[in-house]
Amino acid sequence: MNSGSNKYLLIAALCCVLAALAHIGCIVFGADWYRFFGAGEQMAHMAEQGLWYPTIVTSIIAVILFIWACYGLSGSGAIKPLPLTRLALVLISGIFLLRGVAFVGLMPMFPENSFTFWLVSSGICLFLGGLFAFGTVQQWSKLSHKNI
Repeated sequence: MNSGSNKYLLIAALCCVLAALAHIGCIVFGADWYRFFGAGEQMAHMAEQGLWYPTIVTSIIAVILFIWACYGLSGSGAIKPLPLTRLALVLISGIFLLRGVAFVGLMPMFPENSFTFWLVSSGICLFLGGLFAFGTVQQWSKLSHKNI
């Protein structure tokens, strides 16, 4: 690891890995984990029935979080640059920040999720979006222009 690595992007990457592992835990440990993390009774019930939908959705989210962790590590300088790092970090920051503030509009689409789930998950998204955004701004000049 580069000793000059950007701490904000490193923390963001670590948080993404932890979130991805929590999602994998839901797949492995089933309905109780879906319930604990506030995914809603419908997802928990589908997991209890052995339906594929929760596994597929949760797997996709976990893969995306792992990819975003890799881009955080790449942008921080901890690993070799990935393609389109600048663009990816801007998009990741924007998606997390948008998810963090757009929960009011999303709530009616997922009525089974508790208000606590929305507050906690939105707070986490705002935190991660802030880490990615702040780290990206700090690293901007170090990110290769050919990777734009």
